[in-house]
Amino acid sequence: MLPEFLVPESIVRENGAGPAVALEAARGRVLELTLGITRIIEQESLDVTIHGSCDGVTFDSKPLLSFPQKFYCGTYIVLLNLTAHPEISHLQVRWKVHRWGHGDPKPLFGFYLFANEQGKTATAGVPG
Repeated sequence: MLPEFLVPESIVRENGAGPAVALEAARGRVLELTLGITRIIEQESLDVTIHGSCDGVTFDSKPLLSFPQKFYCGTYIVLLNLTAHPEISHLQVRWKVHRWGHGDPKPLFGFYLFANEQGKTATAGVPG
């Protein structure tokens, strides 16, 4: 059910994947995805992809959408058009982190990914 966090704000130090999130009424619609990067250290990158599933268990290896590679804190918004994929009932976020240069070789990112139907105002978690 949208609006919803596909990945709540998290600190990650290695590659990973979020939970399967059911689309329910947002199935076959255009979604606005907001990637917020809240913490980062120098000389590292974050790759985020969105994968779809018809059953919530088996996800396609080819992503439905890939965010451009990120190196900085910020808020990044993209549209995911699912109108050509009405069979997709669940989404999963996957990420890869990479660090180079000097210092601690382990990456460190703080980020979240929020999904909402395009054109709808998100009110979840807003005090009323």
